[in-house]
Amino acid sequence: MKNIFNEAEAEAVIGRIEKLTVTSLPKWGSMSVSKMLAHCCITYEMVYTGKYPRPNRLTRWILRKFIKNSVVSEKAYPKNGKTTAQFIIKNDPVFDIEKARLIAFIKQTQALGTAAFEGRDSHSFGRLTAKEWNVLFYKHLAHHLTQFGV
Repeated sequence: MKNIFNEAEAEAVIGRIEKLTVTSLPKWGSMSVSKMLAHCCITYEMVYTGKYPRPNRLTRWILRKFIKNSVVSEKAYPKNGKTTAQFIIKNDPVFDIEKARLIAFIKQTQALGTAAFEGRDSHSFGRLTAKEWNVLFYKHLAHHLTQFGV
């Protein structure tokens, strides 16, 4: 698994994002490219903003027990997989704004580095290692960038 905390690898991901255009079409799924970019930003919003409320204790337990391993393992996400309600984009976001936001989040994460994420509490899964955070960030981005052919 590539390392989003590594500057060169973060820049490679950003390079892939830069190849997207407002007319990019998915190879699978129904999200527009603008919705995909906004969808990818949610992971970072959960880390850096208070926009999304933390799930209650029971929900966090369920997420840790049944979902966490699929998110932090290196096994790729399946095509057309289900997502949780918080990650569904209902509006029609502006492509350039979402693209810039996602790039800024990636740069912020890379600049903070692994030390900032080692043992950091996740919104949904409790404490994660820096390696688990990397997989969570990188795997999700790689899945959706591949979905859009970049």
